[in-house]
Amino acid sequence: MLREKAKTFKDLIVWQKAHQLVLSIYIYSEKFPKSEIYGLTQQFRRAAISVPANIAEGFKKKTKADKGRFMNIAQGSLEECRYYLILADELGYGNSEELLSKLEEVSKLLNAYYGSILTPDS
Repeated sequence: MLREKAKTFKDLIVWQKAHQLVLSIYIYSEKFPKSEIYGLTQQFRRAAISVPANIAEGFKKKTKADKGRFMNIAQGSLEECRYYLILADELGYGNSEELLSKLEEVSKLLNAYYGSILTPDS
């Protein structure tokens, strides 16, 4: 079964899941202490936004190397989010189990997409 090629970044399942993760992180971080508004909250949200933003930007790049570079940046931002979830959990700001599960799903999809970009026949 052939899959239809994505016309826009919004057609990519990895982007859709990453976008949903951002929305979930915004809701999760709303409960952080007000003293974190310019600290962890801002850093966490910025890193989260970077994931789907880099997927979107990379989607329109012409070369595989350029596309791959943006997916790699997205992977780095996702790992940054993983750390912020660990930190928030240990600081007692909320249970991050569900978000870690969503993050792991995005990570697997992103790794698969990155791999498909680097495959010679893609």
